[in-house]
Amino acid sequence: MRDFFREFAVRLFPLLVPGAHVFIATNPLVSHLVYEPLIAAGLEKRGELIRVVHTLRGGDRPKNAHEEFPEISVMPKSCWEPWGLFRKPCEGRVADNLRKWKTGGLRRISATEPFKDLLHASPARGAESVIAPHPSLRPQSLMRRLVRAALPLRDGVLLDPFMGSGATIAAASALGLRSIGIDKDAEFFALASKAVPRLAELAVKDSDAQAR
Repeated sequence: MRDFFREFAVRLFPLLVPGAHVFIATNPLVSHLVYEPLIAAGLEKRGELIRVVHTLRGGDRPKNAHEEFPEISVMPKSCWEPWGLFRKPCEGRVADNLRKWKTGGLRRISATEPFKDLLHASPARGAESVIAPHPSLRPQSLMRRLVRAALPLRDGVLLDPFMGSGATIAAASALGLRSIGIDKDAEFFALASKAVPRLAELAVKDSDAQAR
């Protein structure tokens, strides 16, 4: 995994404009294997977004000994999903970079409320899961918040090189932002191609995810 993300980071870095952000979902057990190669390639770690979600695994008793050790969990039950947040170094100050490259910061939720690193987002269910039956489908209520933050001045192109369900591209489309989606799996690419316009049409309940 470390080798994969090392090559990924080296290939990605030249494609990013100064100040561009990289959002990458992982899990608490392997996040260091993902983050280390990105930092080694020259990206700055800008924090970690915490998605609160209670459907992840963990908390099981010892295998084949659950009756013998009923009060023991092998590991914590995971109730959060970490998203690493990285940035290609800015040219000069953030303000200078925003003027030249249209990025370097994250778009606020509103004039009085900043973008936050704690994200409550329930799993994609109902219409979303029917439209895009993908094992790692993430809800539009989450993806629209991230996409909106990633292009702070609504200028630029959002790239998802592991498009999967198409949720990221759908979020960008819903907010009127330019995007490119790539997936090496032909079956998932076909699924996403059909799902993107339908996911983009969905209304989301979370007000943070609405374009302002």
